[in-house]
Amino acid sequence: MRQTDKSEVIVVGAGPSGLACAYTLAKKGIETIVIERGEYPGAKNMFGGIFFSSIMEKLFPSFLDDAPWERFVGKRKFAILSGDSEMAFDTKPEFFNKPPYNHSFIAKRGEMDKWFAKKVEEAGASILTDYCVQDFLYENGKVVGITSGGDDDSFMADCVVCAEGANSILTEKAGLREKIGPERRSIAVKENIRLGQSVIEDRFGLTGRQGAAYEYFGSSVPGLLGNGFIYTNRDSISVGVGFSLSDYLEKKDGKTPNDILEDFKNHPAISPLVRGGETVEYMAHMIPSDGFKHLPELYRDGLLITGDAAGLLNTSFFHEGVNLAMASGIFAAETLAEAHEKSDFTSETLSEYEKKLKNSFVIKDLENCKNFLSFLHDHKAIINDYPALMNDVVVDYFRVSEKPKSVVKKEIFNRVMKNVNITQMAGDMWGAWRNLV
Repeated sequence: MRQTDKSEVIVVGAGPSGLACAYTLAKKGIETIVIERGEYPGAKNMFGGIFFSSIMEKLFPSFLDDAPWERFVGKRKFAILSGDSEMAFDTKPEFFNKPPYNHSFIAKRGEMDKWFAKKVEEAGASILTDYCVQDFLYENGKVVGITSGGDDDSFMADCVVCAEGANSILTEKAGLREKIGPERRSIAVKENIRLGQSVIEDRFGLTGRQGAAYEYFGSSVPGLLGNGFIYTNRDSISVGVGFSLSDYLEKKDGKTPNDILEDFKNHPAISPLVRGGETVEYMAHMIPSDGFKHLPELYRDGLLITGDAAGLLNTSFFHEGVNLAMASGIFAAETLAEAHEKSDFTSETLSEYEKKLKNSFVIKDLENCKNFLSFLHDHKAIINDYPALMNDVVVDYFRVSEKPKSVVKKEIFNRVMKNVNITQMAGDMWGAWRNLV
């Protein structure tokens, strides 16, 4: 293509939001081109491991039979690590084991995105890979295309959808957001460790396509706002940690993100789960943590912003991103279809996109957890001190000895009173209920 060529819509980024947008547009007969920086859709994409599928299943009712998911999530475990100890509870309701499996699947983005991209092409959209968009093209203030930096290597369109992901330089260049700083981003690093299907099923107590999702708090990432995780694939496990980038930079203890991951893997509660495995893949990924209060502008003349580029990620304990991203892509496509009918791609028409988001679970969920990260940043005792103390209390109470239990309980009470300001803890717990639940 050259600068004189023109499409009706250009989508920048072949992740969940971009592909959902392109698929919806193509099904409506609107000429759409998807531009992807990677060698293929999914080549550079990573996420923790759980693919929430409710939006995908609306696009593809045959998702369960067709999509390349690894396992459904039949078992969830939540654990607090403290020193060399672990305190945990797990949940495995029977309805997790029955279709639609709580719309929760363990997947590899590389495989899932390739499958999704094929569906997009079958619907009639085009996908161009290995193309790095450097900037938008403007005409009288309206976005009219994209460029890789060369005059003879540009794409023109009636409207552009920016779905480029968490490190959205294009939205900065367009003046839609302030410069992205470490306080607005988290980082995740993980390994895929091959163990073999039978080993995984024996080790995690699984049968058939059943899978497990384990999340670890407390000292899984010591002193940082974040957590560790393990997800079971078909014949491998995804093991990783994620944490606040600003916390990491402030701590300055000399440890690399990989060091933090290695410490997590070597914890006595984790090492038996990864024992004997072979690391076959290592990856890192930036995660948006803009939150409801710091969302960028979502539209302007000739431009819409979706998915991670728009900061649409639920930063609470749900860690939900794919569903929000895909929903935003569909809302963008619906808005563009309306604009296409009127031949009007001004911001006034495109503002319907933001209205659709605000009326949906996407913005409502972001608003519900708007204070989540800031509260935890200001009350780190909730993720560091209290879990450690709780763990120690449980260990001491169940330690077998000849001490009378009355003495044990008194010692535990004295320890708690010595290490915790009860008034402060009560205030923290009330704040946690209001802001975290």
